[in-house]
Amino acid sequence: MSALDATDRSILRILQRDGRMTYAALADELGLTATPTLQRVRKLEEAGVLKGYVALVDRAAVGRETMVWVQVTLREHDRKRHIGFIDAMNAFPEVVEVHHVAGVEADFILKVVVRGIAEYEDWLVHKLIEIPGFDRVHSTFVLSTSKSETAIPIDPEPEHDTSTPD
Repeated sequence: MSALDATDRSILRILQRDGRMTYAALADELGLTATPTLQRVRKLEEAGVLKGYVALVDRAAVGRETMVWVQVTLREHDRKRHIGFIDAMNAFPEVVEVHHVAGVEADFILKVVVRGIAEYEDWLVHKLIEIPGFDRVHSTFVLSTSKSETAIPIDPEPEHDTSTPD
């Protein structure tokens, strides 16, 4: 996909705010008709810029009150172990994010949501440490969250410098 123009950027900002908005409402907010708006959204979807639409669920409301950031270090760093670890994490519903990282001692940082400490301990002892190549873990329990955004900041279209050198 070519560079995003101002309208594409507006579409991204608006849909991040309200992904259930109708195309008619989106078109109205953009000042366009429905057909070109739909075409632009589909183009953004096909290019993978818009990856999907979700409902954001309050984890406490569904009994997943405990969130843990888990730093995991692998003993072996070959491709097979790396892929095996990622596959295993993707299979665990408690693991909602998997990040391969650099700049810390850990190889991965996981975001894990569970019902409580006992469920986390069970997951840790019976699932995580059983992964081939596992070496160390460091768990950080979240006490409270003051900000949690899903929207990615969309910068305005860069302005082109039309000035001429003196």
